[in-house]
Amino acid sequence: MTLLAVGHGALAAGSDRDAARAVILRQQEAFRHDDAAAAYAEAAPAIRSIFDSPEIFIGMVRQGYAAVYRNRRFEFGTDEERPDGSRAQGVRIQDQEGADWEALYTLERGADGAWRITGCRLRKAPGASA
Repeated sequence: MTLLAVGHGALAAGSDRDAARAVILRQQEAFRHDDAAAAYAEAAPAIRSIFDSPEIFIGMVRQGYAAVYRNRRFEFGTDEERPDGSRAQGVRIQDQEGADWEALYTLERGADGAWRITGCRLRKAPGASA
């Protein structure tokens, strides 16, 4: 019986991971299509409260997160469930010029049960030239 409970927990963790990754992929697809409203919809309420409109949000991403906004490669890396119930998801990115980046997305589950992006830290990958 204990084995089933452990297996069920692993299944739930995988399900949360997949759901969080799906949110990131939906936002990535929205960026590819310049769909500000769809990209903004994947952001957590705290992020939306900082950026008053989808257009302001996508403008910030274009300026400050060009590798996230447009890229050649976008691959999921490690992920973790945090003690507070939020999730962190690593992503390896190659920008349009071929430079490698690492992104760390953070996500939280909203009152509606859906995962939303609370932040994205972006840095050059170790060993990548500036």
